[in-house]
Amino acid sequence: MKAGYERVTITLVHLKGSRCLMEREFIQWIRTQLPPDPRLLLGAGDDAAVLDLAQQAGCVVTSDLLMDQVDFLVDECSPQRIGRKSLAVNLSDLAAMAARPHSVVVSLALPRRGAHALAVGLYEGILPLAREFKASIAGGDTNTWDGPLVISITAIGETTGSGPVARSGARPGDTVLVTGDFGGSILSKHLDFTPRVHEALCLHRDYQLHALTDVSDGLSVDLSHIVEESGCGIVINRDSIPISEAAIQLAAQMGDAPSALAHALSDGEDFELIIVMAADAAEQLVQQQPFAVPVTPIGHVVEDTGLWWCGEHGDLMPLEISGYEHRGVE
Repeated sequence: MKAGYERVTITLVHLKGSRCLMEREFIQWIRTQLPPDPRLLLGAGDDAAVLDLAQQAGCVVTSDLLMDQVDFLVDECSPQRIGRKSLAVNLSDLAAMAARPHSVVVSLALPRRGAHALAVGLYEGILPLAREFKASIAGGDTNTWDGPLVISITAIGETTGSGPVARSGARPGDTVLVTGDFGGSILSKHLDFTPRVHEALCLHRDYQLHALTDVSDGLSVDLSHIVEESGCGIVINRDSIPISEAAIQLAAQMGDAPSALAHALSDGEDFELIIVMAADAAEQLVQQQPFAVPVTPIGHVVEDTGLWWCGEHGDLMPLEISGYEHRGVE
């Protein structure tokens, strides 16, 4: 424990017992897969887990619910890939706040037929990624029903000494950068991406970040979230957007309608980072390129609220925002 730190405990819903033989066997299997972790003061086997968190660190909590036929296709994807994605999207949310992963809670609603084998397969995808990013499995719940597979994961992270990074700190004159490339994620990336946790933590350690988010709903949509929260505008250089080979391939398959650029702006589930920082720091970052994944400047922040293209003569033209729209309860 670092000097000056105290500890606080948090109790969470844990892997519950069940009258169902499948779940009892599954929980026993899970317990054999989880190594001891000093951050779990009370681990698998009770009604709730008890976590050990640093009192001086902020507790960052995020949750995603993924469903068959919406976020993946059970008939076309292995359970391992589905399980991995379900955790990865939550780790990407922690990266978007520059938070260090701590633990996760996994809840499964499983189709009755083949439930045990499916649950084991999902965890075979979840566990390696959790180990890679040092996230403990703190608990969760399992159940079976007559509906499709539904996975709900809640991820818990800790802020670093620099605190969290929100969407609301962009300032006129800042540079907007992104990691990686965009578009065509449906061809495979939406299942197999690597959450940019390492990159976010390193950036937060080495630079002053003004705003940060990940790209889940589409590059233009997630840029607009920074615009809305920061009360400013972002001007994008059309030629600077990193377009993936998958976006080019998808555009070719669809007869160039929409274009590869349109796919890059709207497809979503790229799970790359949008980074906003001072122009001089951004220039240094681009020169250093400290990660295996490239960091590319794509625009800058202005006072005029909105999302804009930069025209040939420096004039601003509205950029149409398109991407995934979350539907509310009707």
